[in-house]
Amino acid sequence: MPDDLARLTAALARPARPSSDYDLNPDTPPSVGRVLRAAAVLVAVTGDGRLILTKRSSHLKHHPGQIAFPGGKVDAGDAGPQAAALREAQEEVGLPASAVQVIGALPQHETVTGFQITPFLAMVIAPFNPIPEAGEVDEVFTVPLSHVLDPARFRVERRRWRGAWRRYYAVPYGPYYIWGATACILRGLADRALP
Repeated sequence: MPDDLARLTAALARPARPSSDYDLNPDTPPSVGRVLRAAAVLVAVTGDGRLILTKRSSHLKHHPGQIAFPGGKVDAGDAGPQAAALREAQEEVGLPASAVQVIGALPQHETVTGFQITPFLAMVIAPFNPIPEAGEVDEVFTVPLSHVLDPARFRVERRRWRGAWRRYYAVPYGPYYIWGATACILRGLADRALP
C-alpha cells in the first residue's frame, strides 16, 4: 500500500486536464443553460493494489448494467460531495467510511446524461467484506490498479447515441467492459500517474 499511496498522492499533485463526456466529441458541445445533477463517486484502491468497481443493475434508470465506481447523487442531507461518495460506497458495496482514507478529489466530470460527478481518490485501509446492494448493484469486483494506470491499455471507441456518433474511452479487463465516464476519469488519473 505505501507505494500505491505515494504514487497516487504524487499524481494528485500534477496538473489535471478537464474531464467530460464531451472531451472526445468537440463537434457536439454541451447545451447552453443545461442544469446538471450533482453526483460523487469513490475511486477506492485496496491495500493489495486493486481498484473497486461495480456492475450496476440492469434495472436501473440511469446507466443500467454499466461498470461504475461506487457512488451516486449528492442528497440534501449529505455534508457535501465527499460525504455522498462515502455514504454511497457503504450503501452500494458495504465499504464503511472508517475503512477509507480519502487522498483527494479528481477533476469533476460532466456526463451527457446530465450529471456533474466529483470523484474522490481513496485508499482502503482496513479489511471489509464487499456486499452488493440488492437492486442497485449486480456485482462488486476489482481490477489491478496497474491495469487502469497504464495509458496504453486505453482505447478510443465510438457508438451511435441519439442519432450521432460519439467517441469515448474504454479500458476493458477480462469480462468487464469499462467505458464512458468511468474510463475517462481513470484515463485522466493514468495520465497524471505516469512515472
